[in-house]
Amino acid sequence: MANKKLKTNLHLAALTAIRYDLEIKAYYDRKVLDGKPKMSVINAVRFKLLARVVSVVKNDKEYVRKTA
Repeated sequence: MANKKLKTNLHLAALTAIRYDLEIKAYYDRKVLDGKPKMSVINAVRFKLLARVVSVVKNDKEYVRKTA
């Protein structure tokens, strides 16, 4: 039932975000250290990315990365 191409691209985006986005990397590392299964955390990262996309589209604004 799922769009496999979209699901694959979202998975690859999550892996890339874990590697290069410091906020998401910290979240991933924290959850894995807490004992969560890696695939479960990757799924949560995919949801976080989708939430960002939906927010940008819904608010009709450009994505602005948080700065520390």
